[in-house]
Amino acid sequence: MTLRIDHVVIQAGLDLDQSAARFRRLGFQLTDRGHHSLGSSNHLAIFGDDYLELIGVEPPKADIPGARWEHPLGLAGLVFKTANADATWKDLTNRDVPLEGDGARSFHRPVTAGGQTLGDARFRTLRIRADRIPNGRVFFCQHETPELVWRPEWRQHPNGVRGIAEYVYVTEDPAASAELLEQAFGPGVVQEVQDGVAVAAGRASVLYLTPAGIRVRFGVDAAPLFAAGERAAALTLRTDALARVQEVLAAAGVAHQAHKSRIVVPPLETGGLILAFVES
Repeated sequence: MTLRIDHVVIQAGLDLDQSAARFRRLGFQLTDRGHHSLGSSNHLAIFGDDYLELIGVEPPKADIPGARWEHPLGLAGLVFKTANADATWKDLTNRDVPLEGDGARSFHRPVTAGGQTLGDARFRTLRIRADRIPNGRVFFCQHETPELVWRPEWRQHPNGVRGIAEYVYVTEDPAASAELLEQAFGPGVVQEVQDGVAVAAGRASVLYLTPAGIRVRFGVDAAPLFAAGERAAALTLRTDALARVQEVLAAAGVAHQAHKSRIVVPPLETGGLILAFVES
């Protein structure tokens, strides 16, 4: 089973319009709004072989069971790639990883661009049991129609972003929090880093850091995000030029700061997460 991030999810709740407006100001090209067969709606920012998803629910659909993500606003979903959801289900079950339901779940959403319907994007997913993931979700996604997601014209962003670099949790006990990924992917995937631990996932890393570690890495106080306990708190993205990020943020009047080798945008500008950019 390959350890690679497929996409990350930002929970927008009932404010998907506002979330989309924020991320356009941050320099992302977003796809047209999609509507899942499960009731939720989304916009995507597509990168090289991963992507960022803004997910929410439109008010008329708010009462559909399962449509709303009942998590704090901000970074809430870590999604790994799988080429075969059924095989991954079997593999994780054999490793005693607790999963939701009794098998992989299928769903779809129509894909539109420029007023034209391109087809139905189809997915199969499996999710680690909710009580093991505080304030968010971890799941695996099989794309049955990747050509309706990774389209070349959607990979171009004013801020120059090309992919995900870091998905970062804030926790008082990084090693304990990372045990679930070690159980899922096998011994040795978790490595110690300053103020926490890390799991390499292709070109990206999943980090579990203490609140002090968040401050050291991003120059931002994680206390407001940590008020409800352990959660995903920060996302670092790779850009081809930090100068492009700086130009976009300055033109839009977005508060940001340079910190070490990063440009960092605080949670008030993003809808509840620390967003950082690194040049790569």
